[in-house]
Amino acid sequence: MSVLAVGLSHRTADLTTLERVAIPAAEVGKALHELQQAEHVNEVMLVSTCNRIEVYAVVEAFHGGLADISAVLARQAGVEPAALYDSMYVHYAGAAVEHLYSVASGLDSMVVGETQILGQVRAAYATAREAGTVGRTLHELIQSTLRVGKRVHSETGLDALGASVVSQALVAAGDVSGKRALIVGAGSMGALTASQLRKAEIGSIVVANRTYANAERLAASVTEQGVPATAVPMADLAAAVTGADVVLCCTGASASVLNADQVLPRAGRPLVICDLGLPRDVDPGVTAVDGVTLVDLETVRRRMDETGGVSTAKQTARATGIVLDEVRAYLAGQRSAEVTPTVTALRKRAAEVVDAELLRLDNRLPELDGAVREEFGRTVHRVVDKLLHAPTVRVKQLAAENSGTTDYADALRELFGLDPQAPAAVASPKANKADGEKHV
Repeated sequence: MSVLAVGLSHRTADLTTLERVAIPAAEVGKALHELQQAEHVNEVMLVSTCNRIEVYAVVEAFHGGLADISAVLARQAGVEPAALYDSMYVHYAGAAVEHLYSVASGLDSMVVGETQILGQVRAAYATAREAGTVGRTLHELIQSTLRVGKRVHSETGLDALGASVVSQALVAAGDVSGKRALIVGAGSMGALTASQLRKAEIGSIVVANRTYANAERLAASVTEQGVPATAVPMADLAAAVTGADVVLCCTGASASVLNADQVLPRAGRPLVICDLGLPRDVDPGVTAVDGVTLVDLETVRRRMDETGGVSTAKQTARATGIVLDEVRAYLAGQRSAEVTPTVTALRKRAAEVVDAELLRLDNRLPELDGAVREEFGRTVHRVVDKLLHAPTVRVKQLAAENSGTTDYADALRELFGLDPQAPAAVASPKANKADGEKHV
């Protein structure tokens, strides 16, 4: 089985398509179970952010896995799978690992170098683990991914140059220092938005959220950091908009939370509304209200296309080099691990042969002193272990160095006459999944 990555992002799909495929946070668990129940999918994780929807799955067959995943994404969008093909990208095996590493490192982000995506990958893994759709393969892959993402940022300084989508939306909104802001949504994006507003020297913040307690919690945190903040219930959203100079919506809801009838004409006092939701949090009709400017994800994308981002070629090249080195190391480790069940089966077979011969010795020499027998048994086991040590270590090294032209596991099975089912029993999907659950 290999890893398959299927997704849509700001690089391949327009905002409307991304909105249709987007899966609300409350429905991610259901989508994960639907994906895992597909015929060819064994493990699965879903990364859904404001500018990408990606499925990472361990599949038994490439074409079958692709068909299964495409069908689920298409049902989510309410279209036929063929309608998504032009907007989708697909990566398999080593290419899927490279893509995931690049995503987690911020190299594939709308704003190159942003660090928020690393936390989003971590959160996606936690959600999949809670849903029970992560086994050994995805567990090990995500652990290495998080390590690679941290390494890229610590060794290249790419994160110092990068910025979040929120910060870029604020740049597009203009100078907000000393002004009044309204944040709609008190989740992780709301907290990030508050942080970016504080850096932009906002004057005060109001937080609105469906769960009022969460709005109060975020407002209290913001106040502790030196910016006056209060919380309001969603029922008071229209009044809160009227008192704001800039509104930032980031709820993750499945439908608009701010409509045109909740926004009054400004009478010479401009209002900038930043819609950071996917699907959209703001009804595009607000642009018809006098004095209102809408900054959405499409606006941020155009801005980044025009400016070319904020990273430098040198740091991006360094980050890319780290990713490629890490991919090669990961794949070498995987190739070595593929031989391990066969090596384990070989050692088990050798031990069985030794035990059988010792039993024959007991039958032929029943009067043999027990201490002598035990010492003889240890000696024979040591001889066998030493004979097997060099070839088994070397076969793992060769597998790690080999790109796939030689099947060393098969060679071992042929040379030593191993039952093909023996290694399979050691590395069965059920065993792997159980081991993966122990690790997490």
